[in-house]
Amino acid sequence: MHKLIIQLSLFSFLCSFSANSQWYETQGHARTNDTSVELARTKAMENALKKALLVSGASVSSVQQVVNGLLTQDQISIRASGSVNSIELVDEVHSDNLITVTIRADIFPQERKCFAVNFKKSLLLTRSHLINREQANVGEIYLIDKAVIRKLGQQLNLQSAFTKTSSILNNKTEFSRLNNSLASNKVSQLTQSLSESTDSQYIMFSEITNTSFDKQATNSWLFWQQGIYPRNFAINFYLYNGLNGELVWQDSYQNTAPWTFTKRIKVDVGGSAFWHSEYGLMIDNILDKVIKDIDENIMCEPSRGKIIQVQGNQVTINLGREHGLKMGDEFSLLHLTHFTNNSGKSYAGFNLSPYKVKVTKLTRQTATAATPDGRLFGNIQVDDLAVRYEN
Repeated sequence: MHKLIIQLSLFSFLCSFSANSQWYETQGHARTNDTSVELARTKAMENALKKALLVSGASVSSVQQVVNGLLTQDQISIRASGSVNSIELVDEVHSDNLITVTIRADIFPQERKCFAVNFKKSLLLTRSHLINREQANVGEIYLIDKAVIRKLGQQLNLQSAFTKTSSILNNKTEFSRLNNSLASNKVSQLTQSLSESTDSQYIMFSEITNTSFDKQATNSWLFWQQGIYPRNFAINFYLYNGLNGELVWQDSYQNTAPWTFTKRIKVDVGGSAFWHSEYGLMIDNILDKVIKDIDENIMCEPSRGKIIQVQGNQVTINLGREHGLKMGDEFSLLHLTHFTNNSGKSYAGFNLSPYKVKVTKLTRQTATAATPDGRLFGNIQVDDLAVRYEN
């Protein structure tokens, strides 16, 4: 068994990449008939890398661009549309005239033009956290942490081409406290727990950091006689992958708009008067930008469905018609695994199974898929994953 890390020399054609990579473990095969062992090994590793790229969300055309180089035990040169960070050759088996290699590839998502856009990703919105509650005293807008996220959810369901959104707004999470204490492991655990309990691929957290007026202005009696009170609004968003608990994207947004309500009136932040006011419209415009950024960051991420039932040669997954699935769509099946690399660092990754399944039955929330040849599953089980596959 070979244990080595092969670093890659990459030539990137595009610059739009996600900052997060993911480990995939796959097998590749090649015949040694009329060819050298070295060349057969190269073909087998290219075959394995193609499989890893496909399940990571790359298109077939981009895979052909990526896997286009010379591969040896010492080095690999790949022309890439995306980025393969490193490859570990886990195993190499020779049997008669067949070479079988097992690799682990650390892959960054591919370019923005990808087949994953055909599916909607499930996104869970959580109630925001109002950092400086005293700033909400004027207008008593304490429930703005709930109202803004409800509004975002409504707009996502109307505007987003790439998400299917749900929300939990009645209860607050521990995200802000954990995030401020830099407890990244506990944030990951919280994310994965919410993902598990709500069948969501992505989890969104947020913090409202500013709803203040200008302090010097508000201390002036004359200021409150003018009827126009500039008020700030600032919010931070954090998007996490629910499967592995990793941060996918974060950004901050802020703006100022006139507060057109009188000083002592209690404002209903869920009502039309608030959202049609200049301050409400300013927040609405911020949310439009947030939606574009969410779409941009997850549009090419593969839609992963969780297997919720296994029977014979059929699996049922928690993706359905609402997520954009169609009859005949094909999926690969993955095992979520944990392993330690040669440096002793632990990783979560995926082990690609040999099974391909095709959707034969659809409901709004689920899909049933079967192996085309009637082949029975070996070790596929509930909570394994299904990811879109393209021939």
